[in-house]
Amino acid sequence: MKLILESTAKVVEMSTGGHPIRARIWEGETPSGIKVHAYITLVAVPEGADQGEFERELRAVGHPREASADVEAIPNRLIL
Repeated sequence: MKLILESTAKVVEMSTGGHPIRARIWEGETPSGIKVHAYITLVAVPEGADQGEFERELRAVGHPREASADVEAIPNRLIL
């Protein structure tokens, strides 16, 4: 499955195994248009790979966009 995601400004705290972690909510959709929310805790480029293009794109985006109303309705504290 492929997803097209965009970072939002919404960050939530979740608990996994009793340990709190923070995740940024990304919004997106599948190529067929199904809307999704993703809770991203880490994004990494493989060691040894050219990270220059990733870093340029990250800087170009600047601040994440505001989340949609659906994402804003998600509680700031989630228990998994």
